[in-house]
Amino acid sequence: MRFIARDPILTGILKVGKLPVQSAFWRFVNGLHRNVARQILIIMRTMRERVWAAANVKLDAVTIDTDTTVHTLYGHQMGGRKGYNPKNKGKKSYQPMLTFIAETREYVWGELRSGDRPDGKQIGQHIRNVCAALPPGVKQIYGRADSGFYCGDAVEAYEESNVRFVISARKTPRLVELLQQAEWKPSKKTDADMECEFRYQPEAWKKEYRFVALRYEKTREEVVEEESEQYQFFETSRYTYRVFVTDCTDPIYFVAWFYRQRGGAENLLKEANNDAGLTAHPSHRFDVNGNHFQLAMLAYNLNCWLMLFSREPQADATELRHTTLATSRLRFLFVAAKIWRHAGRTGVSYGDHYEEKGVFERLMTRLRKITSRAPCYAPVMLPALR
Repeated sequence: MRFIARDPILTGILKVGKLPVQSAFWRFVNGLHRNVARQILIIMRTMRERVWAAANVKLDAVTIDTDTTVHTLYGHQMGGRKGYNPKNKGKKSYQPMLTFIAETREYVWGELRSGDRPDGKQIGQHIRNVCAALPPGVKQIYGRADSGFYCGDAVEAYEESNVRFVISARKTPRLVELLQQAEWKPSKKTDADMECEFRYQPEAWKKEYRFVALRYEKTREEVVEEESEQYQFFETSRYTYRVFVTDCTDPIYFVAWFYRQRGGAENLLKEANNDAGLTAHPSHRFDVNGNHFQLAMLAYNLNCWLMLFSREPQADATELRHTTLATSRLRFLFVAAKIWRHAGRTGVSYGDHYEEKGVFERLMTRLRKITSRAPCYAPVMLPALR
């Protein structure tokens, strides 16, 4: 706020001498009702449907990646707990839960949580909320989650919403016993040494499911140390295993490859934490921090939606490039320009040396063309993104 308080472009458009001090923003957030967080989620759901209509996004199948992140607390915020915090062990933290759409990188649903590990009921409700928040044009949903979400409630929630899922399994004595008894065969299309699959019904689960596993020789300990914090691997005295529970019927190598693409969600979490200010918890009150959490993710989503309008004419969602919030600021906001007023109009002129001038003008032209058309909005771009 201090950096842009006297920015001539921003203050010129708003017609003010300077922006208020940062504390004014926090006082505004402190005055919001506790239900505002859910209201912002509903607003984002409505905006997503309108953006997809105007940006001509016609995805009938999407992949949702669910994950948690750890926010270390350095004050006396309500709800802070001493839980899973690998970088700052022993310190209190929050552990929010978020879900992103892999194809468009949008944030779909999430909530600020205490530092306690989410239980099965909370995980299941989160997944149901995510599926309900997706645009009505989506017909097929695929879900991915790490072993922090390995529970019967998550599987039931996926099945209730007709989601094809892949979840990384957590190490249990019974699962290790099954792995030792399994019939292994060489894994030629993965980075593992051996692979296998079997049917297994964990304790308290309602039915058995397909489990696929990859086995690595113990010499790959470096890999284990590098990724064990993300719940991906677990080891025994001789081997390191990577196990997934899934309802997909695809070959083992494809299931492993599909889950590996989930790594993109980690980058999206980093962007939200570092660029959107998600880790800032300005109040000691938990409800205020929950409202700020959703405001930060709204800012993150606004950038994702702008990228949908500024994309090149393309129809393949797999080729869609993601521009981070920090890069967008450098390209479209922190640039030399001149503001002018004439005949009741206000405009911004950029220099000829501005490299992104063509991209910016194309983006603004598309935004100006957005018009309402029953039942939603008319598309301003061709071809449709599928």
